[in-house]
Amino acid sequence: MKRMILVTVLGFSGAVLAEGGMLQESCAACHNIKGPATQTLKAAFEKKGPALFYAGNKYRQEWLVSWLQKPSRIRPAGMYYGGHIKPGPKGDEIDTSTLTDHIALSKADATSVAAELMKLKPHNDLIAKEKIESGTISKQMGEMAFNKFLGCMACHLIEPEYGGVSGPELYTAAKRLQPQYIVSFIRSPQAWEPKSMMPNKNLSEVNIQKMVHYLETLSKEATNGH
Repeated sequence: MKRMILVTVLGFSGAVLAEGGMLQESCAACHNIKGPATQTLKAAFEKKGPALFYAGNKYRQEWLVSWLQKPSRIRPAGMYYGGHIKPGPKGDEIDTSTLTDHIALSKADATSVAAELMKLKPHNDLIAKEKIESGTISKQMGEMAFNKFLGCMACHLIEPEYGGVSGPELYTAAKRLQPQYIVSFIRSPQAWEPKSMMPNKNLSEVNIQKMVHYLETLSKEATNGH
């Protein structure tokens, strides 16, 4: 598996990283850190990594610090599924030789980078519109809605090796994403990414909240090792 070439990260001190130098010098090679969002399908298909210019609206800071030290693949088939598949005996399969690993940072550098990313909040207006309602949903009922009624498992894993692989895995979604972002993105994916492959299911407020509770259930189980 290929290693992502981010040579300039190596040897950066925490002080330099805190000044935002690493975001521009290295992260920008694979991530959109300035905006605006991708406006064409061609550009969307060519993305090497997720947009980070609204990272402060999207991610949980503690998750960023942890993940940057020990990166794991969130999108099993890369940013664009069509660019990382090959024919297999049972149909299309992921061509892992085309995927790159994300470089791991030291704890100090990961902390500095996460702090810098959390400053990027151009969509506070979208976040401010949302609220999180307390509640729970059983895993069985949540999975029925998620899979049978909405068809989300066609693209997303809900546990390792169970579900689709063209989108990001969702069994750690509630751990890595801010809840208001999850609500907002489910409500209108294209408000965040105009060329997102995620369909707008036009869910009611009640069903959006149920999906958030379901993702929370999945993340709790993943954390507990079930």
